[in-house]
Amino acid sequence: MSKLLKRFIKQLEKLQEVETNPRNYELSADGFLAEINRMNLEVRGYLTIHPNDLAEQSIEVNI
Repeated sequence: MSKLLKRFIKQLEKLQEVETNPRNYELSADGFLAEINRMNLEVRGYLTIHPNDLAEQSIEVNI
């Protein structure tokens, strides 16, 4: 897990501890959750590509 992702999760955990109003928590957490989702999608996209396909793409870009 990346340091940035860990930091976002820790921020959310801290926010859960200190925010007493559920609506304020939701509004504050929304940006962190969106970024975590974006990172997860990026990782999933990368992991769905076989290493041979990555090598082929790299060769095509260099040509």
